[in-house]
Parts: sequence; C-alpha cells; structure tokens
Amino acid sequence: MTRLNLLLLLAVMASALYLVNVQYESRRLFSAMDKALSEARLLETENERMQVEKRAQATPLRVEKLARERLQMRAATPAITHYVSAGSTAGAVSAAPSEAVQP
Repeated sequence: MTRLNLLLLLAVMASALYLVNVQYESRRLFSAMDKALSEARLLETENERMQVEKRAQATPLRVEKLARERLQMRAATPAITHYVSAGSTAGAVSAAPSEAVQP
C-alpha cells in the first residue's frame, strides 16, 4: 500500500510540475502575442500615415510647383512648340506654328 501511495504521490507531483510549466509557457506566449499585436497596430498606423503623406506629395499643384522651381520647367505654349510635318525628312523640324500640319 505504501508503494502505491508513493507512486501516486510522485504522479501528482509530476502532474503539478507539468501544470506549472504549461501555465508559465502559456503566459509567456500570450505576452509575446500581445506584444506582436501591439507592434502590428503601430505598423498599420505608420503605414496609413505614410499613405496619406504619399497622397499629399503627389498632388498636381505640388508637382507643378516643383517642376517650375527645381527643374525650371514651364508650360508648353504655341510660341515655343515645334511641329514636325509628315512629309519632311527625319531630322527637319519647322519652327513656325503656322506651318503645322493639323491632324
């Protein structure tokens, strides 16, 4: 009978230690999951902020302003437009808009 009691005591102790280990591992994994979810929320917020910033940077008004200021570009006007006539040779360009071929 004492051997059976000793065997049952060892089984209960092993079961208790296993239960403690499982609970510890469960808490550790829950903490890691919570930390990962928090980081995911931060990354999602940063992604949304960057998408808004990207849309703000690509507005037509801003692009036009940068083209004028940094690249010294200007809008095309008929006075500075060169037209190529269909019958001319490959390198010939007419300088006058009056000679332009209308499609």
